[in-house]
Amino acid sequence: MAKAAKTAIKKGVIAESKNYSKVIRAQKTKTGAYSFKANMVLKDNVKDFLKK
Repeated sequence: MAKAAKTAIKKGVIAESKNYSKVIRAQKTKTGAYSFKANMVLKDNVKDFLKK
């Protein structure tokens, strides 16, 4: 059973997850410190996400 479950995960979730990138943005707070926000974004939308 464990072998079949691993095979199903590789074909479905991992293949689909290759289309995403992790984007980390720095944001300055009111006190002047930086906080970081990480989001998962489709590779095609990375530039649009960073323009915001």
